[in-house]
Amino acid sequence: MRYFSYLTNQERKDIFYCPPENFHRGDSKEILSYALGAVLYMPATKENIVQGIIEKKNIGLMSMVMCLEDAIGDKAVREAERRVWENLEDLSRAIQNGKIDYEQIPLIFLRVRDPEQMLRMADQIGKNLSLITGFVFPKFTWRNGESFFRNLKKINGVLGTRLYGMPILETADILYKETRITALNGIREIIDEYNDLVLNIRVGATDFSSLFGIRRGYDMTIYDISVIRDCIADILNYFTRVDKGYVISAPVWEYFSSGDRVLKPQLRRSPFEEAYGQEGIEIRKELLNAYLDGLIREVLLDKANGFMGKTIIHPSHITPVQALYVVSHEEYMDACSIIKNNDGSVGVMKSQYENKMNEIKPHLNWAKKILKKSKIYGVYHEGQNFTSLLTRKTHL
Repeated sequence: MRYFSYLTNQERKDIFYCPPENFHRGDSKEILSYALGAVLYMPATKENIVQGIIEKKNIGLMSMVMCLEDAIGDKAVREAERRVWENLEDLSRAIQNGKIDYEQIPLIFLRVRDPEQMLRMADQIGKNLSLITGFVFPKFTWRNGESFFRNLKKINGVLGTRLYGMPILETADILYKETRITALNGIREIIDEYNDLVLNIRVGATDFSSLFGIRRGYDMTIYDISVIRDCIADILNYFTRVDKGYVISAPVWEYFSSGDRVLKPQLRRSPFEEAYGQEGIEIRKELLNAYLDGLIREVLLDKANGFMGKTIIHPSHITPVQALYVVSHEEYMDACSIIKNNDGSVGVMKSQYENKMNEIKPHLNWAKKILKKSKIYGVYHEGQNFTSLLTRKTHL
């Protein structure tokens, strides 16, 4: 598997100083946790899921979730379970018949309703569990978390698989101030106990918002909603510390039509104008119709706050989200310089771009993260940025 594999060789040379490296479904947890990118959620009852995978309908898709929980109605649960089984059977046949290579299918996860459904689904799917990477645990709390991971461990032991769990933090006891610390302490104890099975931790901002009867508009990010921002800050504080090493995935952006804008668009002119001149301004106008400028702004804030990866609910979000994960040339040069000089000989030095000071000890952990991301998502050439990928046509 490799990010932006749809580019031609020449496009790859033009855009990347260091191109994305290959990674594999069986790679370590450390690699996979960084490699999920934009995770596309879809109802398990959706038609033609496997056909879409075979035909690479969703260009650039690297990971996906078939949802058996909120994305389907309560009366459709049995149908959804049957569809999951059928989809994985069809995918298995497609691999056997040479229609698609095993390493070309996206990382697939099942979002189950409860621990019991996870066991039931594992039993039904059987040998085809090798096609999935793990399960998503909705409404994960200190009360039910142990059951989720205990059942996951049981599945791995009985069937000889290596499946991961991705808890979603989205319940009232986490959001409400008076119970948050107790809830997060309890969750952290469980997650620490099953550390080897935790691929990443996800945040369910939509469920959080519903507890206050609010919904952000398309000209606002989740960070503009005070009660959600306050909770997110505590979640990040608990789980993104370097000594814990957990990867936290950012909440979903739920809009996929640009609509009428009340506020000034956030997709700034400068990156387009600097890269393409007057033509870039015209490109920007086109992108405002195809991509949500608010999504781009939110992803930039996600990155600044320490999130890695994002839940998405529409294929049009794949490219803009993942284009923003590519490491800039400046970041890469800084990170390499910091790592190279981590021998105790210097404490601080001017950056190669001569616009900042790089302090070895304070910036070392940041530099290590940048180098991890650079291997998976690549590094832009100097003068290239996310617009370079947004403006490229895809090639299959």
